[in-house]
Amino acid sequence: MIGWLKQLRFAFGASFIWLVCLIYFTQGFRSFVWTAVSYQLKDKLKLSPSASQFVTSVAFFPWSIKPIYGILSDCIPIKGKKRIPYLVIATLLSLFSWVIIGLQENIRNSRDQLMIFLLLQNLGSAMADVVIDAMIAEAARLEKAKFAGDLQSVSWMAMALGGICGSLLGGYALSNFQMENIFLVFAVLPAVQLLSCVFVNESPESCEPKVKLSTSNDTNGIDGTISDEDESLVRVHKTKSLRRNKSSKQKKKRSINRINGQMPEKDVSLSSQLLQSLKTAGFTLFKALRQPIIFRPMAWFFLAQVTMPNLSTVMFYYQTEVLNLEASFLGTTRVIGWIGLMIGTFIYNRFLKRMKLRRILMFAHVTLALITLLDIVLVTRMNVSLGVSDKTMMLFGSAISDAINQFKFMPFLILSGHLCPPGIEGTLFALFMSINNLGVTISGFLGAGLASVLNISSGSFDNLSVGIAIQVICTFLPVGFLFLIPEEATGVSA
Repeated sequence: MIGWLKQLRFAFGASFIWLVCLIYFTQGFRSFVWTAVSYQLKDKLKLSPSASQFVTSVAFFPWSIKPIYGILSDCIPIKGKKRIPYLVIATLLSLFSWVIIGLQENIRNSRDQLMIFLLLQNLGSAMADVVIDAMIAEAARLEKAKFAGDLQSVSWMAMALGGICGSLLGGYALSNFQMENIFLVFAVLPAVQLLSCVFVNESPESCEPKVKLSTSNDTNGIDGTISDEDESLVRVHKTKSLRRNKSSKQKKKRSINRINGQMPEKDVSLSSQLLQSLKTAGFTLFKALRQPIIFRPMAWFFLAQVTMPNLSTVMFYYQTEVLNLEASFLGTTRVIGWIGLMIGTFIYNRFLKRMKLRRILMFAHVTLALITLLDIVLVTRMNVSLGVSDKTMMLFGSAISDAINQFKFMPFLILSGHLCPPGIEGTLFALFMSINNLGVTISGFLGAGLASVLNISSGSFDNLSVGIAIQVICTFLPVGFLFLIPEEATGVSA
């Protein structure tokens, strides 16, 4: 293990490996602070489950527009660099948001103001996620390509470690720290991240926009203007043409004057090129997404999210108010969920990746529906009559549901990779992920609306079982649209 890390450090540099691990660890460790956010909305602001779900869904919206950050960083370099400056901006957004939330009690206790700062924090986190993915892809090119898989494995392990640590410590912090101190403690991570950016060197050499589309497998795959090398070739060609021109000296003079007259307009030309690159990137993505082989599967994964109302926040209220489960135990269930997710990944890669995706997705949704029935058992208290404790039900359900959800998510990742046409793999893959995130956001809004219609509120959960039953029925709906998935697609071929 140590030797493996030494190889990566030698290939990419210690400061770069540290930054990658830190950012992904922070992404996983967000469960530490978002546990506190959940209790802030419920206990301090006294929001209803539907209102709390609404705030959370709005706050996570920036994750639904990730390609925008990638296109901006590709097409509009800042002082000749297109990664580190955007990473610094993203880190500052996250850092200042948590510091302000921690220091300003009036903001913490205002629903709208808190929602705005949570949205800004997620904007910073989502932008940092896009930029570091791009940096990983760029670092693993050419002679370092053999380490690409290892670099992705390191980032995944760092995020899993962060998720486990955040889930375990989040409950402990709520029992021993003041709410505002939890936000400030978490702000230490983006502060360290900001300091770490100083030690990572980014060469301005690759930051000049290009006409061609990037072929990197990152989230920022579009470049857009003419490089310095291309400009030199154009200028040499023009010079040779003028020398070969056997027309009158007056015409030559007019040609030279015309060329010289364009020089002061260099900035205007650069702005036009940047604008054109943005237009080209958007048009290319739109054109690719219109292809049925790409649009149909992505439509299914989007439908699979938006047809199922998300009642997770409502269940959180029920677990804490009716079942009286402690924050530390809820953190433990999230750890079990992370372990279930990793087990699900192993099972999929070991046994299911050659199975047809339609069959895997049908199995996943049918199983998810059955697992969701456990919530009805929990809400109706049938488990008590059967001698099964609430905590056992929670731990079992969390592990199984996260493992099954991974069976569903892994095909999404695989199919997205197969369907990306050459030249725009990174940006189109980021678009796929954003479509999935948008579906999750809409699912949260639907869950908030369903809870409101059923009059489910804090202290009033009489209709919660009805809401869960509707959720179970909706889980079967995406099965009827599986014809959108290529019939012969498997985990290793599309």
